Amino acid sequence: MDNASARNMWGDYLDAHLEHAFVDAPKVVHFCDNKEDADTCAKLVKKGIKKATSHSLLGLQHHNEPLPKMGDFKVVTNWDGKAQCIVRITSVKLRPFFSIDADYAKLEGEGDKSLDYWKKVHWEYYTRELEAFERVPKESMIIVCEEFEKVF
Repeated sequence: MDNASARNMWGDYLDAHLEHAFVDAPKVVHFCDNKEDADTCAKLVKKGIKKATSHSLLGLQHHNEPLPKMGDFKVVTNWDGKAQCIVRITSVKLRPFFSIDADYAKLEGEGDKSLDYWKKVHWEYYTRELEAFERVPKESMIIVCEEFEKVF
């Protein structure tokens, strides 16, 4: 783990949770593709409001990223890389964009927590993300719905 802030937080977590001493080092992540949104989302996770995130399967494939796995840990940072908290993945489901519902949108905890807000901001994000690969989002595209709990 290259990020000293994340490494220190993970070490503090392990001091209190020796049962996880032999798990793989967590991935270090920030949300979103810009500072304002990344910092807002990190604060929402830290407060226990944001409990999910949504990746486009195409984006993960184009970035050569593996699918998230239940039980994996992640150190959430702000845009500048300062560790904010640790989460553990509790659920991973693949769903078409059109099937995302209000309950799931509320778990994401962003904006007014409505499905309309979720669809608007995620469509905009997926448009920016996929543009780099000369792809466009579609209602039928697969979304990787990742739910997590804050553990530290």
